[in-house]
Amino acid sequence: MSGKTPGSFKMNTAVKKNNSEHGGAGVKFLIAMTILVSVIHAGLNYIPVAYSAGTFKQEMDTSVVQALAMPGKVHPAEMVKNRIMKAARDEDLPPDLFLDVKPAGNIIQARAVYTKQVALLPFGIWNYAYHFDHTATPSGFLVKDQK
Repeated sequence: MSGKTPGSFKMNTAVKKNNSEHGGAGVKFLIAMTILVSVIHAGLNYIPVAYSAGTFKQEMDTSVVQALAMPGKVHPAEMVKNRIMKAARDEDLPPDLFLDVKPAGNIIQARAVYTKQVALLPFGIWNYAYHFDHTATPSGFLVKDQK
């Protein structure tokens, strides 16, 4: 043995450094964070609009079903229109909401259409036009009894 202890071998390997490999982690982190912040921003703006539309749709469906149970002296079409307009104010829908409430045989139909702008990307880079178009008609056993 020439004075070397086992396990103390020194490797003579050269480590090459490429200039293209420097700083890659910071750039990747910045890109990932930008994408994450953009997705969170889009979700925080889109989800309330979609939830509001779902709630409004449910209120429309409920109103036309309740119109079947109205007594004869009350005008069911007016009652449905008033309830739907109140729901539109509660859900902060655009003022250019198109609402058409009309009798169709023994039932009342209600149709609502509106478009609401949703800022999906920050600083107004991209706005999405959320379009709502729903026609509410009563269905189920109540309608079968009316015919």
